Amino acid sequence: MPFVKRLSGRANCVFALVLLVTGTMASGAMAEPAQAPAKEKFGAWGYRCDKQPGEATEQCALTQQVNAEDRGNSAVGVIIMRPKGAKVGIMRVIAPLSVFLLNGVGLKIDQTDIGRNAFFRCFPSGCLADAAIDDKLLDQLTKGKIATIVTYMTPYDGMRHQVKLEGLREGYDKLR
Repeated sequence: MPFVKRLSGRANCVFALVLLVTGTMASGAMAEPAQAPAKEKFGAWGYRCDKQPGEATEQCALTQQVNAEDRGNSAVGVIIMRPKGAKVGIMRVIAPLSVFLLNGVGLKIDQTDIGRNAFFRCFPSGCLADAAIDDKLLDQLTKGKIATIVTYMTPYDGMRHQVKLEGLREGYDKLR
């Protein structure tokens, strides 16, 4: 059972922010983004904002980049945002282009398996998978300590990425 609802419309309008936040991926590893430092920090999360072309106000997001547990050369970016006009937030995972797309992205919060979601598009900066942050998922994320994101290099070769959840509640509240 997937852990997300499909997103469209304004959710994809934030792609410019995604590129700003994540930088580029090369050789399966995410390069450090060329960007201004985070405006603020909320625990493990950076709080970054960017003004989109044609928009009067900035779009802000919480960001975190994590390496695979056993492979320092493979990283994923995690972005949490609340697009203007959206009823729910979005958790976006940006994985290297070399991932095995058919297995999608797995999510586990502490010891609870949340499920998997498919990648919906790949760009030169990486492949994207979105999760709608409804009240239930937000509660799980904000009460948890670690989210484990699993991406795959082959159908049976999963890479675990440990995302620290400290500070998420405070940062998410600021996105509202």
